[in-house]
Amino acid sequence: MHRLFLLPGNVPGNGHCLELIYKKVRSAVYIDKELCKRCLDCLPVCPMGAIILKNKEVVIDYEECVECGVCLRLRVCPEKAIRMTKEFELSTEDKKDLNITAELLMAKCGQCSTAYTTQRIVDKLINQVAKELGVEAAAQDWMKLCPNCRKVQEAQNIGEARI
Repeated sequence: MHRLFLLPGNVPGNGHCLELIYKKVRSAVYIDKELCKRCLDCLPVCPMGAIILKNKEVVIDYEECVECGVCLRLRVCPEKAIRMTKEFELSTEDKKDLNITAELLMAKCGQCSTAYTTQRIVDKLINQVAKELGVEAAAQDWMKLCPNCRKVQEAQNIGEARI
């Protein structure tokens, strides 16, 4: 499936670009109920499991469908009941709406205060991995160090072990 996003103002001339957009943008796969003979050949083809049997009819679960078009391209339906709509829609007319901002709380190293990963990852490491492996509290503190400080601490531990 080809996707080409042209928004008003991006096209020289009159700014009307909807007729220039490839007709399959944001189009959807559907099952033509008139043609479908319920042979069920299409059910195992969908990588997302979006083609399902519901109330004795083959339908597409649009909550699962990612519009990959595999079901259409593989041509598994002998009746050609799997179709693509001709309609399309733009997800937005303003490119700024396509940006998502995520604010992440960064974890700082317990020794040098350098931000080295997200706090969420550190918490996950401590809560899941440390507890499952039965790691001591001192080793959990080690997880709160940046990679450089971990190396320094490990070198110091090796040096102390030799003494």
